[in-house]
Formats: sequence, C-alpha cells, structure tokens
Amino acid sequence: MEDLIKIKGLSKSFKKLTVVKNLTTNFAGGERIALIGQNGAGKTTLIRCILGQYVFDGQLDVLGMNPRTHRKEILQEVGFVPQTPPPLKMTVKELLEFIAKITNTEKDKFRELSHSMGLNIEDNLSKPFFKLSGGMKQKLLIAFALGRNPKILLMDEPSANLDPAAREILFSKLKEFSKNALMILSSHRMSELSTLVNRVVEMDLGEITIDKKVN
Repeated sequence: MEDLIKIKGLSKSFKKLTVVKNLTTNFAGGERIALIGQNGAGKTTLIRCILGQYVFDGQLDVLGMNPRTHRKEILQEVGFVPQTPPPLKMTVKELLEFIAKITNTEKDKFRELSHSMGLNIEDNLSKPFFKLSGGMKQKLLIAFALGRNPKILLMDEPSANLDPAAREILFSKLKEFSKNALMILSSHRMSELSTLVNRVVEMDLGEITIDKKVN
C-alpha cells in the first residue's frame, strides 16, 4: 500500500525541551498502528505535527502535502479524535451542521454512529458542546471522525471517558473500518488495542524504541 505519511528527521521542541527527536518513519494505507508509550513519550506531539498544528524541524508529508502549508486540504481527508475535547461553545446542533457541511457528509451518518454508542443527539441539540459530559463529548467526536470515512484516522486515547458498552461498540466499528485507510491509535494501554492493529510503534522520550509488525 502507498505511504500516506512520510516522516524524515522530524523534531519538535518547546523552548529547551525536545519532545520529538529526529524521527524517521513512514505510515501506509491499510496499516492499523498502535502508537504506544508512557505519558510524555511524544505521541500526542507527533499527532499534532501530522495535523499541522505545530511548526516542526525536518520533513513531514501527509498525503503528499506539507501539513503546515496545506492544512485545509489534509484535514478534509483526516478523521481526528483528540485526547482532550476542545472547549467549543457551539451547540451540538451547530456543530453537527458545521461538520456535515465541511466534510460533505450526511448528518444522519453522524447521528447513527452516535446512537450506536448510546448518545441520542436529538436530546442534546441545544446544549453547548463544552457543557456535555466527558463521555458524551467523546462519543460525538468519534462519530464525527468515523462517519466521514477518512483516508487517515488518528485517535488519541480513543476509549477515554467511554463506558464499557460504548468502548465495545467503538472497537467493533474500528474493526470494520475501511481496509485501505491508515489508522493510528495512540494509547498507553496496548492491551485494549491488540486485536485491532497490525503494527506497533512504541515511543519513549521522543524517539521510536520499538517498531514491529504484528498479526
């Protein structure tokens, strides 16, 4: 499969602290990657570089484009669930309409996914997103990421804040996800990802310490 993300000599520092150190690797379509490591290993920083949120040193191509200069085009093809939901003041209805419009996706697709995880969107349309519970926010963001059928799916601690039933539904949906897409699941718990992935990339102190294919 084609490499969708190409990384060569990637580094990212905050003041004097280097969080990602001279990273070189590629991620291809069809790969299901467990990006693991302790908190502070550099996983979230790497994901945010891929999303074009940070200035970085080195080379990083996402879908053949620079994520800093072609961020809008890249984000059209990337589904993302952050570790910490953003404090959006938009209502659920406004957010649903906004995401549907920019991703050219039917709102019913997002509703269906939300319902499957136990979140009834209709009961919460008038609520500001930031006032939802942690679990409700997570379910809605997962629905937005999966419902648009992206070429790249990035999920940072995907099961955070989910109840056991919703976690089971999420992992079921991930197993059914497009076989040609690239999926990167970041977690410090490898055990919950073991049945989903075909490659494990472990980071520690900003470097890749393990990179192996798994069955």
